[in-house]
This record gives sequence, C-alpha cells and structure tokens, in this order.
Amino acid sequence: MSGSTERSASAEPLLRVEGLDVSYRTGGGLLHAVRGASLTVAPGEVVAVVGESGSGKSTLAQAVIGLLPPNGTVARGSIRLATGHGPVEELAGLPEKAMRSIRGRRIGLVPQDPTVSLNPVQKIGTQVAEALRVHGLADRRRAAIDAVELLARAGLPDPRVRAGQYPHELSGGMRQRVLIAIAVAANPGLLIADEPTSALDATVQRRILDHLEELTRESGTAVLLITHDLGVAADRADRILVMSGGRIVEEGPVGSILAAPSDPYTRTLLASAPGLRPASTAPAPAPAGEPLVEVRNLVKDFPLPRVNGSRGVLRAVDDVSFTITRGETLALVGESGSGKSTTARLVLRLADPTAGEVIFDGTDITRAKGKDWRELRRRAQLVYQNPYASLDPRFSVEDVVTEPLRAFRVGSATEQRRRAAELVEKVALPASVLVRRPVELSGGQRQRVAIARALALSPDLVVCDEPVSALDVSVQAQVLDLLTELQAGAGLAYLFISHDLAVVRRVAHRVGVMQDGRLVELRPTAELFDAPGEDYTRELLAAIAGRRRGAPTLEVGT
Repeated sequence: MSGSTERSASAEPLLRVEGLDVSYRTGGGLLHAVRGASLTVAPGEVVAVVGESGSGKSTLAQAVIGLLPPNGTVARGSIRLATGHGPVEELAGLPEKAMRSIRGRRIGLVPQDPTVSLNPVQKIGTQVAEALRVHGLADRRRAAIDAVELLARAGLPDPRVRAGQYPHELSGGMRQRVLIAIAVAANPGLLIADEPTSALDATVQRRILDHLEELTRESGTAVLLITHDLGVAADRADRILVMSGGRIVEEGPVGSILAAPSDPYTRTLLASAPGLRPASTAPAPAPAGEPLVEVRNLVKDFPLPRVNGSRGVLRAVDDVSFTITRGETLALVGESGSGKSTTARLVLRLADPTAGEVIFDGTDITRAKGKDWRELRRRAQLVYQNPYASLDPRFSVEDVVTEPLRAFRVGSATEQRRRAAELVEKVALPASVLVRRPVELSGGQRQRVAIARALALSPDLVVCDEPVSALDVSVQAQVLDLLTELQAGAGLAYLFISHDLAVVRRVAHRVGVMQDGRLVELRPTAELFDAPGEDYTRELLAAIAGRRRGAPTLEVGT
C-alpha cells in the first residue's frame, strides 16, 4: 500500500478533515477523545494514523465514516469527501440516512475484529452479496455470483465453497479476507482499515496486507490505515500521522518520520517498535549450567470426531526435545496451530503427553501425582496472554497476588500482605494499586500484576504464553524490560511463547521454531536471525513489521 507518494502529493485531497473535535458523554462528564485534528488523504494515497490505545485514532476513523457510538459527538470541525461517485460533501453532521448511501459506496471499512464483525448465522456469500445489493449494484442473483468473484479477489481459496460456509468454519485470516471483500465490493474511493490484522499471526498479517495493497493499487483506492504498530505503518504507508492524547502531534512522509522524528512521543513509539529496533538488542548467549528443564521426545495427540465410524488423531506436538538452563530464556515461535502453546502446557503438566518425558530439576514429572505434582505447581508458574481475562475481577490486586500464597499456606496473613507489597514494588507499580481491582488498571498494569502473582512463590521457571501480544508497543517494551530485569535479579528461567520474532529477539537467549507440531530449528537468537536454516524461519523473519521497505533501525530513544 505504498509507492504513490509523488502522485498523491500533487493531487487534490479525496478526504479533508479540519479542526475536528470529538467527545463522549460519560457518567463523569464529557470525555474529549479527539482535539483539533486535521488531515488530508489524496486519491491513491496511503495515510497511516498511529498511536497507542486511547490516543483517539479509532475515534477519528469512526467519525469519518459516521460510526461513532451513541454517546459520541462531533463537537466541532469539518469532514469533507470528494470522489468520482459524487460531489464534495460535508460529512460532519450528515443525517444517518444520507451517511448510509456513502458508507460502503464511497467509503469502505475493514474493521479490526472479524469475529464480531460478521453475522454468525448468515453464510459468507450472503454477507458479501448484501454489500452489493444495498447500494443497488446488483440484483439478488447477480450479487450471489459477484460475491464469489469478490471472495476470489480477496484471496480466499475455493471461493465458491467459502461462500456457502459460516464464519465459524473459517480461520481468522480467512474471515479478515471476507471483511476486505465486503469493504471493496462497491469499489469505494476511500478505504478505512482499522487495525485490520492486529489479531493475526505475523505471516498471515503480511500476506493479507500484501493482498490489500494489491487490490487498492489496482483500483486507485486511497487508504486511511489505523494502527498501533509503527512497523506496520513504516511498511505500508506513504505518510504517517502520530496521535497522542487525542491530538495529532506529528505528521510527514514515512522516511522523514523514521529518520528524524521531532516529537518525544514519536521517538518513544519508534524505540518501542520491535521490528524497528537494531539486531544488536538480542541478548548475549545463555548462561552455562545444568538444565533445569529437559524435554525428551514429547508427543501429544488429540482425538478427532468420528467420521464413517472411524476416529483419527491430530498430532499437535511431534517428537519435540529441548532443555532450559537456570537464568535462560528459551522462546518457542511459530504460527497459530504450530504446537508451541500445547508444548508449554505439557511442560507445566497442565496436560498429559501421549509419549515422551519432562524432567524438572532432575525429577521425571511426566506422570507426577500428589505431592510431586503439587511441588511442580509451586516451582513453575504461568503468565497468560490476556491480562484482561486472567485476573479475577472480584479480587483486589492484593488478593490476586497473595492467592498462590494462600493456596500453598505460605506465611501468615500479615506476611502475605507484606509479600504482596514487595512484589508490587518489584514490578514497578505503586503501593496504591493493592486496594484497586483489575478493572481499574490499564492493560500494562494488569500484566505487571499477573507477573507479580507468578513470582509470589519464588518459582524457578516461568512460562510466558504470548505475554505482550495484547499490549501497546510502548507498554510491551516496558513489560519485556521488566522480565529481563527480574531474570537478572532472581536467576529465573523463562519458556517464552510467541508468534512474533521481533519480540523474541529482545528477550530470548535461544529460539526454537515450531511448525506443524515439530521443532524444525533450535539455535541461539543472534545466530538464527543472522543465518536462519529453514525456509519457514526465513518466512517468519520476513514477516517482521518494519523490515519490508528497509526502514532504518536506529537507536531513537535518546
């Protein structure tokens, strides 16, 4: 979605936003989400709006397409649209009935989450055809035929088959392609892509963004790309607008923003983007010593439903072996379904292996029960992917952190409270959070609480299952730095599960690459990045956002 900068710079704006203020009515009064935002998008141009959660970027996009929630209001400013489908039109304050003729026809939208954006009880073909029928572009019969063609254009395999399926029968990447087909159905002049691939694996993200770029380039469609990832913006955009606190704090061509950011917030985002950091940030080689964890020829089969009277099996983990030394971080990477999370569950004995052994500190725990199993629970802890769902919303932070101590009857109530205060301080949170509940904390604060809970029993091993994938890049960087500091202080061993090699490069001493349940490559981090031995590893490395256009990987934190 790049390469149109020179042509776009001289063209008349397709979209012009001037002095836009957007506010939300809340129980505590007005919340000003966008303040004085101004921007232009020229025909065929790709403009990326970047910023963290709460910066106002998605609110800006919703205001342009007229999809603000009921408590949202455009308080001031102008949104003017000009396309080949009609005259220049002021969208701010336009009645909903008039907006319906513009939405989809002149402005397309690719929303963030395909799980909630598609109707679960309607077939895919019906939903794509609806985008044509509501704008009078095809009758029922013609729309059904065109829907299959649109699915093919969006890159879905077997589009005729997919048209007859329901959303739950498609993968996340396939569902996202369906949303793209719907968005481009009416050949709009402007496409708004609001975090269109943030929930997808890096390789799937790259393939979908490549295909979206191809579609929009062929049709000359302009794109307003909303993203929290400066690496994605660096790869895909002609210009970047940086939002913070509801304001546009910096804008300019991609090269200028990456090479010489002028705003401190932009420099923070650049320093935090994993794909834009220099390769020198990889950790030194792992410390020598006896293995804390030995995984030997691990296998895990899951039974499949019966078909024609016979039942097959899915081999999720296939003959996997590795070791983890005290003080070492071993990362397992791969796409969804590669077997990395199942392997982690087997190491923690949250699932039983079909075959193979797990040796923990010299003891075979593969079939451990009773006291031995309970001792493992104490010495090996887990930090989950989603800090929103992994903490009990009824508990205070103090209750969350002391729960493992209560479960193992460690210390008196007074000693447990003291331990909670120590842990909260260790993860760089103020003591005041102890009386608050998880809902009152940000995502990064919640994940710090989850780490504090994992450390409560002074474990030897912490399994981190996608611990930062749900966080903004700057918060992500803070949590990764925290994990590194805690490891240096306590000699913790980490098993780090991730689909993102750019994140792994920051924390892992060694990296194991998993594909279809097998460990296809296991090497020191720097060596794997410099000279990957497998085509699949090279594909994962190529998918790191920020590498596509040779973006400068400079130290920009100073």
